Amino acid sequence: MKLVLKRIHTHFYRYSVALFFLLVWPILFFLSRKQTHYKYINGFRRFIIFCSTLISGIFFNVDYEVPIDWKRTYIIVGNHTSNLDVSAINLAAKNNHCFIGKEELLSNLVLGFFFRTIDITVNRESKMSSFRAFKTAAERIKNGVSVVIFPEATIPEDYPPTLHPFKNGAFRLAIELKVPIIPITSLDTWKVLWDTGSEYGSRPGICDIFVHKPIETAHLTVDDADTLRDQVYDIIKQKLATA
Repeated sequence: MKLVLKRIHTHFYRYSVALFFLLVWPILFFLSRKQTHYKYINGFRRFIIFCSTLISGIFFNVDYEVPIDWKRTYIIVGNHTSNLDVSAINLAAKNNHCFIGKEELLSNLVLGFFFRTIDITVNRESKMSSFRAFKTAAERIKNGVSVVIFPEATIPEDYPPTLHPFKNGAFRLAIELKVPIIPITSLDTWKVLWDTGSEYGSRPGICDIFVHKPIETAHLTVDDADTLRDQVYDIIKQKLATA
């Protein structure tokens, strides 16, 4: 019975996301016609997230290690155990930003719109696709748009989830462009909704998110990419150990 209720909640949450997306669709369609308007689309994504999670009883408690200067451009990296991680980071990051995600998301009604406009898709099986995605990410950063990357590359299949090894693409990019890295730890989003919720369902609850202080990269070289990757991995792993 408990699992049935959790699956009902998952469907309710999904339909609420679709509902609020459709409510603002005319505005989003207008904004999508010109790239100069793309910066406003993130604001409506926050609106959709806020409303759909609110009526679903899902809340985000975001703690910041230090005040963040959101006028700067960053590469934001985090652990990934739930679709709610995207929502959490979208609410926690107060600047204009985009996500890098798998191209399969293009088929999703809501996510597909954002990945066809402000976000970046990648075929993780194709080195050429990854190269193009990171090239696009570099262009976005140079234009003042922060980029969000989940360095685990996907949501791990183990449950309860564990932190999987990070790929180093995000860290090389940060060093090459001399932009700071912001690690973000999603402490317990998986307890509210693991992965997409298709297997274990979801429930109302509070998701705790911790935004770590930025790590400067201006003094690093590409030879330091692996060290930076391991540093961020350890930061997130240690924070998860406190959950």
